[in-house]
Amino acid sequence: MTETKLTPLAIVDWGLLPYREAHLRQLEALESRLAGRVTDTVFLVEHPHVYTYGRAAQPPRSMPTQLRGAECVAVERGGDVTYHGPGQLVAYPVVDVRALTGDLHRFLYWLEEVIIATIGHWGIQGVHHPTYTGVWVGECKIASIGVAVRKWISYHGIALNVSTDLSYFSAVDPCGLPAEVMTSMEKITGRAIAVDEVKETYADALRRVNP
Repeated sequence: MTETKLTPLAIVDWGLLPYREAHLRQLEALESRLAGRVTDTVFLVEHPHVYTYGRAAQPPRSMPTQLRGAECVAVERGGDVTYHGPGQLVAYPVVDVRALTGDLHRFLYWLEEVIIATIGHWGIQGVHHPTYTGVWVGECKIASIGVAVRKWISYHGIALNVSTDLSYFSAVDPCGLPAEVMTSMEKITGRAIAVDEVKETYADALRRVNP
């Protein structure tokens, strides 16, 4: 595990980690941040195949336990169902939203701005959508956002499709949208892009983009 200290953020790279383990680590980090024992931290991770269901999704009792061989997990974040898997950069900011941006809407906008700055490094023009959260490229969605907040401390976060196998989205309606709207950095550029390289660029964007 590598760590880069920032002011006021710390960035911690968890590497490849099963979703349930990452979720437990998030909750531990949340409790530590609420108690003031740690500074604001953004956790970077890549997950094995998993579907997660947010608060807007169907009731957990009607969820399958597995889908296309991937585990299905109900979580506290906002939003509907989405997919995480290899080739996708996931970032979990456990931060004081009120101190960082002043309000939740500005916080979500900042998360999108960091992604837009990141993919811009590869010549991809991302935009804010007037209706949906996340980052879009034309009519396609390249990154999803789903957060939860407890006493102004955020957890859960963003998922940026780098070299994601987009066929996994076809098993669900990701964030309530048709699977066909999902795209990736590799699909747009037509060339191989490493998640570790995107992690570095994303961390740099966290430093540069003002909340």
